[in-house]
Amino acid sequence: MDFQPTEEHLALQRTVRDFARAELAPHTEEWDLAGCLPVGVVHAMGDLGLFGLPFPEEWGGGGGDFTAMCLAVEEIGRVDQSVGITLSAAVGLGASPIFRFGTDEQRQRWLPDLMTGRALGAFGLTEPDGGSDARATRTRAARTDDGWTVNGEKAFITNSGTPITSVITLTAKTGENEVSAFIVPAGSPGLVVEPAPRKLGWHASDTHNVVFSDCSVPNEALLGELGAGFANFRSILDDGRIAISALALGCAQACLDHSLEYAKQRAAFGGPIGRFQAVAFALADLSVAVENARNLTYKAAWHKDSGHAYRQEAAMAKLYSTEAAVSAARTATQIFGGFGFMEESPVARLYRDAKILEIGEGTSEIQRLVIARGLGLPVA
Repeated sequence: MDFQPTEEHLALQRTVRDFARAELAPHTEEWDLAGCLPVGVVHAMGDLGLFGLPFPEEWGGGGGDFTAMCLAVEEIGRVDQSVGITLSAAVGLGASPIFRFGTDEQRQRWLPDLMTGRALGAFGLTEPDGGSDARATRTRAARTDDGWTVNGEKAFITNSGTPITSVITLTAKTGENEVSAFIVPAGSPGLVVEPAPRKLGWHASDTHNVVFSDCSVPNEALLGELGAGFANFRSILDDGRIAISALALGCAQACLDHSLEYAKQRAAFGGPIGRFQAVAFALADLSVAVENARNLTYKAAWHKDSGHAYRQEAAMAKLYSTEAAVSAARTATQIFGGFGFMEESPVARLYRDAKILEIGEGTSEIQRLVIARGLGLPVA
């Protein structure tokens, strides 16, 4: 097992890091206050080829390298978590279901724009009464003479209401104990994107509830086999958990970066606060946590790229990295003291953004459940 990045990986990492520092960093506060992300940022990431990284070249992708995708998400998330989740969700939740389970016709229709950042896709699994209990789906799809009629509501859906959102994939019951997946084009009659809610963090990330009211789709909107929707989307979440681990790693690394710089510059009691063991040891522990998160993230990505089973590795990476990010944000805010509580500080936004990492794409409790079951425990 070799985690040493290739020259191609290092080159990509440098490119994305330079892009994030030059094109994102000067605007992160502005986007956070505005509560939205300019479409131009998505197009710029598309020009770098970031949306196609984990897909084969024959479909216009970057070669099917998931490790490369994680490197990009980490570097973007190190500067702006909202932009990072926009990229991660667009690839892992928007394009991936269509690539993995779609027909060639569905791929040819949707993937060219999704893989180049000309469009964004969304993924409708969570519902107001069904989050961690994804099997509690209430959205239903009923057969009609020429297709399906969808009724229901999906909650907290990323990239669902942008000007360039082109498609929403979703799960819906097609029988009493049968869940299937469908592709619904943006703007379809009966599809209503509700106003954006107020969020604690990820302010510049697009999030909406989506309502389907007698929303009609043709027969060819079925994504994958009838009844395979839940199993297929669960496997999509395994990939997404590795990407969220990379996003959390970026958050934790940013907390370490800012705290280390501040500890060297902030003077108290006649010298920099970094000379005090309380601060120095906190930074030492944070450095260890970042390294552990990095190893777990890229081990999981390596398992996926190598064709090995990776559900357990994905859950472990997601669990550890996201909890490490929340702890890192708390530590960074403590080191910054009163200034850390001010929105002008570089760690205040990270503090707000970190918490959702423990919740989205499977809570920490769900990750522990997955891991425990992987150990052979009959936990319910």
